[in-house]
Amino acid sequence: MKELKKEILYTTQLQAGLGAIEETRKLLELWEPDMSASQLFQYALDSGNFPSMSARRLQNLISECFAPRYLVVNDYPAIILKKLEPILTRIEFTQLLFLFTCRANLILTDFVREIYWHRYSSGYEIISNEDARDFVTKAIQHGKTVKPWSDNVIERVAGYLTRCCADFGMLEPGIKRVRKIIPYRIEPTVSVFLAYDLHFSGAGDNAMAVHADWELFGMEREDVVNELKRLSFKKFFIVQTAGDVIRVGWNYKNWEELTDAIAQG
Repeated sequence: MKELKKEILYTTQLQAGLGAIEETRKLLELWEPDMSASQLFQYALDSGNFPSMSARRLQNLISECFAPRYLVVNDYPAIILKKLEPILTRIEFTQLLFLFTCRANLILTDFVREIYWHRYSSGYEIISNEDARDFVTKAIQHGKTVKPWSDNVIERVAGYLTRCCADFGMLEPGIKRVRKIIPYRIEPTVSVFLAYDLHFSGAGDNAMAVHADWELFGMEREDVVNELKRLSFKKFFIVQTAGDVIRVGWNYKNWEELTDAIAQG
């Protein structure tokens, strides 16, 4: 009998850290390969690098934010991010954190795809907490949470969504209920990273080009193909297209080769 795929539901896990960009940077500096979340907590607590954060808050940040996003399988992606962080620009690093935060939080993924990019492409200039609240309310009505959330939880989660997008540079920062939409475009290095990430995960060339992760950056297949063609001039890969088929010659065989190439520019 074929096993049914478990449905992924929305959670309130974003509250553990939202974007947590600087906190993640500090934790990556402290973290070492094979270090568990509990070991990282004790090391971070003893390090004194989080003087204004209570032990309970730090533990929650690591167990509910850092670990689900960056300690996914066999130290991935923390081990790659730790190596790349010193050589990435702030925007590049932030966009990679955005990618993995979305992968760990389906509610953010859907909000970005369905609300942010829809509003952006439709010419809207703002997104409000009320827009986010309507999104969450409809999601609950469609059974995307384990159980219905109270009005208070809905209000808080709506705020998490807009604040998280602000942390990642997609919406105006600050404590606001209405935020201006900020133009958002994937950085070339992040495009290279994502293409190889999908390739290393086993996606075929055509599946890679239409993967839903590209939608987080407002990209459709044609955008992806054009982006990869531009990047082929930098020798990251060789791209050939014929109709709806894309073939990619991957010049780097593993993460070590790729990170070395990115470091060399």
